[in-house]
Amino acid sequence: MPYAQVRGVRLYYEDHGHGPPLVLIPGALGTARSDFGPQLEQLPGLGVRVISFDPRGYGSSRPPRRAFPVDFYHQDAEDCVALMAHLGCESYAVGGWSDGAIIGLLLTLAHPRQVEKLVVWGGNAYISQEDIDGYEKTRAVSSWSPRMREGMGAIYGDDLQELWTDWCDAMQALYQAGGDVCRGRLAEIRCPTFILHGEKDPLVPRFHADVLHGGIVGSRVHLFPNGKHNIHLAYAEDMNRMIADFLTA
Repeated sequence: MPYAQVRGVRLYYEDHGHGPPLVLIPGALGTARSDFGPQLEQLPGLGVRVISFDPRGYGSSRPPRRAFPVDFYHQDAEDCVALMAHLGCESYAVGGWSDGAIIGLLLTLAHPRQVEKLVVWGGNAYISQEDIDGYEKTRAVSSWSPRMREGMGAIYGDDLQELWTDWCDAMQALYQAGGDVCRGRLAEIRCPTFILHGEKDPLVPRFHADVLHGGIVGSRVHLFPNGKHNIHLAYAEDMNRMIADFLTA
Protein backbone atom coordinates (compact mmCIF):
# COMPACT_ATOMS: atom_id res chain seq x y z
CA MET A 1 0.00 0.00 0.00
CA PRO A 2 1.64 3.29 -1.09
CA TYR A 3 1.91 6.13 1.41
CA ALA A 4 3.38 9.61 1.20
CA GLN A 5 4.62 11.60 4.17
CA VAL A 6 3.44 15.15 3.52
CA ARG A 7 2.74 18.15 5.76
CA GLY A 8 3.11 16.12 8.94
CA VAL A 9 0.72 13.32 7.97
CA ARG A 10 1.00 9.95 6.23
CA LEU A 11 -1.43 9.87 3.30
CA TYR A 12 -2.52 6.70 1.57
CA TYR A 13 -2.82 7.15 -2.19
CA GLU A 14 -3.46 5.23 -5.40
CA ASP A 15 -1.77 5.97 -8.74
CA HIS A 16 -2.93 4.21 -11.92
CA GLY A 17 -2.22 4.51 -15.62
CA HIS A 18 -0.30 6.87 -17.85
CA GLY A 19 -1.10 10.09 -19.64
CA PRO A 20 -2.12 13.51 -18.34
CA PRO A 21 -2.42 13.28 -14.54
CA LEU A 22 -5.78 13.78 -12.84
CA VAL A 23 -6.04 13.90 -9.06
CA LEU A 24 -9.46 12.94 -7.70
CA ILE A 25 -10.46 14.37 -4.30
CA PRO A 26 -13.00 12.37 -2.24
CA GLY A 27 -16.08 13.66 -0.51
CA ALA A 28 -16.83 13.82 3.20
CA LEU A 29 -15.53 10.69 5.00
CA GLY A 30 -14.65 9.26 1.58
CA THR A 31 -11.55 7.42 0.44
CA ALA A 32 -9.88 6.88 -2.91
CA ARG A 33 -11.32 3.39 -3.26
CA SER A 34 -14.77 3.93 -1.71
CA ASP A 35 -15.50 7.05 -3.76
CA PHE A 36 -13.68 6.44 -7.04
CA GLY A 37 -13.46 2.71 -7.68
CA PRO A 38 -14.84 2.90 -11.26
CA GLN A 39 -12.65 5.89 -12.07
CA LEU A 40 -9.48 4.20 -10.81
CA GLU A 41 -10.33 1.14 -12.86
CA GLN A 42 -11.60 2.71 -16.10
CA LEU A 43 -9.90 6.08 -16.64
CA PRO A 44 -6.41 4.59 -17.23
CA GLY A 45 -7.87 2.69 -20.19
CA LEU A 46 -9.07 6.03 -21.58
CA GLY A 47 -5.60 7.55 -21.56
CA VAL A 48 -5.66 9.26 -18.16
CA ARG A 49 -3.25 8.80 -15.27
CA VAL A 50 -5.58 8.86 -12.28
CA ILE A 51 -4.39 9.57 -8.74
CA SER A 52 -6.50 9.67 -5.61
CA PHE A 53 -5.91 9.57 -1.88
CA ASP A 54 -7.51 9.20 1.52
CA PRO A 55 -7.53 12.69 3.11
CA ARG A 56 -5.97 13.04 6.55
CA GLY A 57 -8.06 11.34 9.19
CA TYR A 58 -10.08 9.38 6.63
CA GLY A 59 -9.77 5.72 5.62
CA SER A 60 -6.21 4.46 5.53
CA SER A 61 -4.78 7.91 6.30
CA ARG A 62 -5.36 7.31 10.01
CA PRO A 63 -4.05 8.25 12.45
CA PRO A 64 -4.50 11.13 13.06
CA ARG A 65 -8.12 11.27 14.11
CA ARG A 66 -10.01 13.49 11.71
CA ALA A 67 -10.51 17.06 12.91
CA PHE A 68 -12.56 19.86 11.38
CA PRO A 69 -10.95 23.22 12.11
CA VAL A 70 -12.51 26.21 10.37
CA ASP A 71 -9.97 25.93 7.55
CA PHE A 72 -10.18 22.16 7.04
CA TYR A 73 -11.08 22.48 3.34
CA HIS A 74 -7.98 24.62 2.77
CA GLN A 75 -5.91 22.11 4.76
CA ASP A 76 -7.04 19.27 2.50
CA ALA A 77 -6.27 21.36 -0.60
CA GLU A 78 -2.70 21.96 0.60
CA ASP A 79 -2.30 18.27 1.43
CA CYS A 80 -3.34 17.44 -2.14
CA VAL A 81 -0.83 19.91 -3.60
CA ALA A 82 1.93 18.43 -1.42
CA LEU A 83 1.02 14.89 -2.51
CA MET A 84 1.18 15.81 -6.18
CA ALA A 85 4.56 17.46 -5.66
CA HIS A 86 5.73 14.29 -3.89
CA LEU A 87 4.68 12.32 -6.99
CA GLY A 88 6.60 14.68 -9.27
CA CYS A 89 3.55 16.29 -10.87
CA GLU A 90 4.24 19.96 -11.51
CA SER A 91 0.90 20.52 -13.26
CA TYR A 92 -2.24 18.39 -13.41
CA ALA A 93 -5.99 18.30 -13.69
CA VAL A 94 -8.12 18.33 -10.55
CA GLY A 95 -11.39 16.46 -10.10
CA GLY A 96 -13.55 16.65 -7.01
CA TRP A 97 -16.85 15.24 -5.80
CA SER A 98 -18.99 16.75 -3.02
CA ASP A 99 -16.55 18.01 -0.36
CA GLY A 100 -13.83 17.17 -2.86
CA ALA A 101 -15.36 19.65 -5.31
CA ILE A 102 -15.06 22.41 -2.70
CA ILE A 103 -11.46 21.39 -2.02
CA GLY A 104 -10.76 21.34 -5.77
CA LEU A 105 -12.14 24.86 -6.18
CA LEU A 106 -10.00 26.14 -3.30
CA LEU A 107 -6.92 24.35 -4.62
CA THR A 108 -7.40 25.94 -8.04
CA LEU A 109 -7.78 29.39 -6.50
CA ALA A 110 -4.68 28.96 -4.33
CA HIS A 111 -2.46 27.32 -6.97
CA PRO A 112 -3.71 28.40 -10.42
CA ARG A 113 -0.42 27.62 -12.15
CA GLN A 114 -0.55 23.97 -11.12
CA VAL A 115 -4.12 23.29 -12.23
CA GLU A 116 -4.51 22.76 -15.97
CA LYS A 117 -8.18 21.74 -15.92
CA LEU A 118 -10.88 21.39 -13.27
CA VAL A 119 -13.78 18.92 -13.08
CA VAL A 120 -16.31 19.17 -10.24
CA TRP A 121 -19.59 17.47 -9.46
CA GLY A 122 -21.98 17.41 -6.53
CA GLY A 123 -20.22 20.44 -5.06
CA ASN A 124 -21.04 23.90 -3.79
CA ALA A 125 -19.18 27.18 -3.34
CA TYR A 126 -21.26 28.30 -0.37
CA ILE A 127 -23.54 26.86 2.30
CA SER A 128 -27.19 27.90 2.46
CA GLN A 129 -29.92 27.29 5.01
CA GLU A 130 -31.38 24.73 2.59
CA ASP A 131 -28.08 22.89 2.66
CA ILE A 132 -27.98 22.91 6.45
CA ASP A 133 -31.50 21.54 6.59
CA GLY A 134 -30.46 18.72 4.28
CA TYR A 135 -27.35 17.90 6.29
CA GLU A 136 -29.34 17.77 9.51
CA LYS A 137 -31.64 15.15 8.01
CA THR A 138 -28.60 12.90 7.68
CA ARG A 139 -27.07 13.61 11.09
CA ALA A 140 -28.17 10.26 12.52
CA VAL A 141 -26.25 7.54 10.70
CA SER A 142 -29.21 5.25 11.33
CA SER A 143 -31.15 7.35 8.78
CA TRP A 144 -28.72 6.50 5.95
CA SER A 145 -29.45 3.88 3.34
CA PRO A 146 -28.28 0.41 4.40
CA ARG A 147 -25.74 0.37 1.55
CA MET A 148 -24.17 3.67 2.57
CA ARG A 149 -24.23 2.81 6.27
CA GLU A 150 -22.62 -0.58 5.70
CA GLY A 151 -19.97 0.82 3.36
CA MET A 152 -18.87 3.59 5.69
CA GLY A 153 -19.28 1.33 8.71
CA ALA A 154 -16.79 -1.11 7.22
CA ILE A 155 -14.22 1.72 7.14
CA TYR A 156 -14.89 3.49 10.43
CA GLY A 157 -16.68 0.98 12.63
CA ASP A 158 -17.95 2.41 15.91
CA ASP A 159 -16.35 5.80 15.12
CA LEU A 160 -18.69 6.51 12.21
CA GLN A 161 -21.45 8.34 14.09
CA GLU A 162 -19.03 10.56 16.01
CA LEU A 163 -17.13 11.41 12.84
CA TRP A 164 -20.30 12.33 10.96
CA THR A 165 -21.56 14.38 13.90
CA ASP A 166 -18.29 16.34 13.81
CA TRP A 167 -18.73 16.97 10.08
CA CYS A 168 -22.31 18.19 10.56
CA ASP A 169 -21.13 20.50 13.35
CA ALA A 170 -18.41 21.84 11.04
CA MET A 171 -21.03 22.69 8.41
CA GLN A 172 -23.07 24.52 11.02
CA ALA A 173 -19.99 26.50 12.04
CA LEU A 174 -19.21 27.46 8.44
CA TYR A 175 -22.81 28.55 7.88
CA GLN A 176 -22.81 30.63 11.05
CA ALA A 177 -19.58 32.28 9.86
CA GLY A 178 -21.34 33.47 6.70
CA GLY A 179 -21.41 30.35 4.56
CA ASP A 180 -19.29 31.68 1.70
CA VAL A 181 -16.60 29.09 1.08
CA CYS A 182 -15.41 30.50 -2.25
CA ARG A 183 -18.46 31.86 -4.10
CA GLY A 184 -17.09 35.38 -4.06
CA ARG A 185 -13.92 34.28 -5.86
CA LEU A 186 -15.29 32.01 -8.60
CA ALA A 187 -14.53 34.59 -11.31
CA GLU A 188 -10.82 34.18 -10.48
CA ILE A 189 -10.85 30.62 -11.82
CA ARG A 190 -9.54 30.78 -15.38
CA CYS A 191 -8.62 27.21 -16.25
CA PRO A 192 -11.02 25.13 -18.40
CA THR A 193 -13.72 23.90 -16.02
CA PHE A 194 -16.30 21.14 -16.44
CA ILE A 195 -19.25 21.04 -14.04
CA LEU A 196 -21.46 17.95 -13.82
CA HIS A 197 -24.52 17.56 -11.64
CA GLY A 198 -27.44 15.28 -10.91
CA GLU A 199 -30.70 17.20 -11.14
CA LYS A 200 -32.24 15.05 -8.40
CA ASP A 201 -29.31 15.41 -5.99
CA PRO A 202 -30.94 15.48 -2.52
CA LEU A 203 -27.81 16.69 -0.74
CA VAL A 204 -26.51 19.41 -3.09
CA PRO A 205 -29.45 21.02 -4.95
CA ARG A 206 -29.26 21.95 -8.63
CA PHE A 207 -28.91 25.67 -7.96
CA HIS A 208 -25.33 25.09 -6.79
CA ALA A 209 -24.34 23.89 -10.26
CA ASP A 210 -25.95 27.02 -11.70
CA VAL A 211 -23.95 29.23 -9.33
CA LEU A 212 -20.69 27.51 -10.27
CA HIS A 213 -21.45 27.70 -13.98
CA GLY A 214 -22.45 31.36 -13.76
CA GLY A 215 -19.42 32.30 -11.67
CA ILE A 216 -16.63 30.48 -13.53
CA VAL A 217 -15.97 32.20 -16.83
CA GLY A 218 -16.12 29.87 -19.82
CA SER A 219 -17.13 26.82 -17.81
CA ARG A 220 -19.20 24.07 -19.37
CA VAL A 221 -21.93 22.10 -17.62
CA HIS A 222 -23.62 18.73 -18.09
CA LEU A 223 -26.72 17.72 -16.16
CA PHE A 224 -27.97 14.19 -15.53
CA PRO A 225 -31.80 14.56 -15.41
CA ASN A 226 -32.31 11.56 -13.12
CA GLY A 227 -28.95 11.75 -11.38
CA LYS A 228 -28.60 12.02 -7.63
CA HIS A 229 -25.47 12.76 -5.61
CA ASN A 230 -23.23 9.91 -6.77
CA ILE A 231 -23.51 10.37 -10.54
CA HIS A 232 -19.92 9.16 -11.02
CA LEU A 233 -20.96 5.78 -9.66
CA ALA A 234 -24.47 5.56 -11.10
CA TYR A 235 -23.32 6.69 -14.55
CA ALA A 236 -19.70 5.63 -14.31
CA GLU A 237 -19.03 4.75 -17.94
CA ASP A 238 -20.66 7.92 -19.30
CA MET A 239 -18.95 10.11 -16.70
CA ASN A 240 -15.56 8.57 -17.32
CA ARG A 241 -15.83 9.07 -21.06
CA MET A 242 -16.86 12.69 -20.63
CA ILE A 243 -14.05 13.37 -18.17
CA ALA A 244 -11.46 11.69 -20.38
CA ASP A 245 -12.65 13.58 -23.45
CA PHE A 246 -12.48 16.86 -21.54
CA LEU A 247 -8.99 16.20 -20.23
CA THR A 248 -7.49 14.96 -23.49
CA ALA A 249 -9.16 17.49 -25.84
